[in-house]
Amino acid sequence: MAFSADELRVLRRALAIALHPAPLQVEDVQDCLRLAESVDEAVREAGRLRAFLLDDLVRYREALPGSLAGYLELLRDALAAGYDPGVDDLAALRALRRNPAAAELLERCQVLAERSVRTRLARVSQATSSTAAGTATGSRARLLALPGGRGAGDEPKPNPPAPAERPVPKPSEVFPPRRRPVPPPPPEERVAG
Repeated sequence: MAFSADELRVLRRALAIALHPAPLQVEDVQDCLRLAESVDEAVREAGRLRAFLLDDLVRYREALPGSLAGYLELLRDALAAGYDPGVDDLAALRALRRNPAAAELLERCQVLAERSVRTRLARVSQATSSTAAGTATGSRARLLALPGGRGAGDEPKPNPPAPAERPVPKPSEVFPPRRRPVPPPPPEERVAG
């Protein structure tokens, strides 16, 4: 993202105000709002461009092997923009690995995909461990600090009695005995006549 000279001037003023708070003039506020709108529009445009690039990549992948050169070029552009190659990309590149450019790109994509999976697993692992640690230690400390919570000298209240457990039913109660089938009536004899 590139800023114009005017936008950089507004950004410098906004940063200076943030570091050294001072009363704001109406003109400064309006300039900051216009800059924020410009940045938001640039972010939206980047999102639209990324979506177009990824849609184009899917179209070229579906047209393989006839679109090999275009697909490889688009995939390189997408990777440069931060795209994590998906399963479909890896499968397409494996099918095209006889092409030296596709084989090289396959190696790069496998490294990126593996790194992406490891990063996601680390985040999930970290989130679950921090959640478990928060419920094990932090939640009790927070509850004690709430107004009206249990203080140091208060006696703990006894736990409410557990609800009476239902007895486990017998199999004969759950599955009643089968009734024996009634034999069909004897067939009537045919009279020849």
